[in-house]
Amino acid sequence: MFAHNPIPVRPPRGANAPPSREACAALDRADVLAAWRERFTLADDIVYLDGNSLGALPKATAARVAKAIQNEWGEGLIRSWNRSAETSGWIDAPQRVGDAIAPLIGAAPGEVVVADSTSVNLFKVLTVALKIAASEKRRRIVSEAENFPTDLYIAEGLSALLGGATELHLIECDANGANGDETLNKIDRAIGEALDETCAVLMLTHVNYRTGAMHDMARVTQRAHDAGALVVWDLAHSAGAVPVDLHAAGADFAIGCGYKYLNGGPGAPAFLWAHARHRDRFEQPLSGWMGHADPFAFTSHYAPAKGIARFLCGTPPILSMAALECGVASIADAGMAALRAKSIALTECFIAAVEARMQGVLELASPRDTARRGSQVCFRPAGELAGHTYALMQALIARGVIGDFRAPDILRFGFAPAYVRFVDSFDAAQALADVIAKKEYLEVRFQVKAAVT
Repeated sequence: MFAHNPIPVRPPRGANAPPSREACAALDRADVLAAWRERFTLADDIVYLDGNSLGALPKATAARVAKAIQNEWGEGLIRSWNRSAETSGWIDAPQRVGDAIAPLIGAAPGEVVVADSTSVNLFKVLTVALKIAASEKRRRIVSEAENFPTDLYIAEGLSALLGGATELHLIECDANGANGDETLNKIDRAIGEALDETCAVLMLTHVNYRTGAMHDMARVTQRAHDAGALVVWDLAHSAGAVPVDLHAAGADFAIGCGYKYLNGGPGAPAFLWAHARHRDRFEQPLSGWMGHADPFAFTSHYAPAKGIARFLCGTPPILSMAALECGVASIADAGMAALRAKSIALTECFIAAVEARMQGVLELASPRDTARRGSQVCFRPAGELAGHTYALMQALIARGVIGDFRAPDILRFGFAPAYVRFVDSFDAAQALADVIAKKEYLEVRFQVKAAVT
């Protein structure tokens, strides 16, 4: 365990003191997490800065999934629901993998369950939160207009399903300014103003998908509770990259995905947490048989299970569960303190390297304050580069530096601290500067948008 080992060396800060590649290599040699990179399948000629969209493949995953297919399914057949060579049985997978995730988000054993997708889990907990908190006067779900769209769509759809009994209120804020810190200040003030006697549930993503801005979970939760509202937190861009302590924050509900920093693979199942004070108060809306108190009694009427198991719905996807279990195991013993310390150092290194080369050309869209920024760095093209953001990213990817584009104008770079190196930060900044200097982004092949951006 390296939970209490800080990164021993930090890169110089500020645009006037960019790190050299030699200094970055020295940081890599001193990195207490350097050995973790060997756990992942990563080509030497690729700089992968998109782990906040899809985590890298752990080397252990292929063998584990193959064993689940060949031994557990192929040989054990249906018997593997109760036992398998690798685990205590398939039927326990949602709770077992949930227990592995729990320490990463400040939850206790038996409090997290893995099931369904982030969107489906949000529908479940948001419905329960409204059952608890909504009244004739408290009808609003409050969120940010800049929240991840699927969260807003789920809330919008649930409001329509409830026939106008609730409404979604979006906090509008000018998030297109260059100053990420000031934008977050504006959002924070707007949230405070929206927390009035009409608010039933505050629904927020802990780390903003577009800018990396990070809310103070404990402070925001307390403000919501003081106003009489509950809070639902989306941890999709937090779990496995930044420290989260749901209990210390007094949180009510949390959901998150398994395919980003938890490295569970494309479409990996998501996780769900509910505070003990809420878990048994109401049934969740998707009353499937796996959330039944006794699913194999096959009774004709639903009786919810006790505790977090009542948030299960259908049959768990065992092959995906096996992959996610490997993904969580690939980082679980690193310790969140060490992961966060390296994340901060990596992002500071990248910001310094980019701003030294491209000051006034690219504007930092993420908060500069490390305490308010997740494990990603986002830049917004300025001047003659404005309007070329997508093409810029495609040209960069063609050079082997993989980040992503988020509409309308964000270059987004995710720093998964378990496997990203300091030399990756340096090389990415250099490649970006070259793409801009040589105007490679103007090539026709980079202008046509793919289905997935």
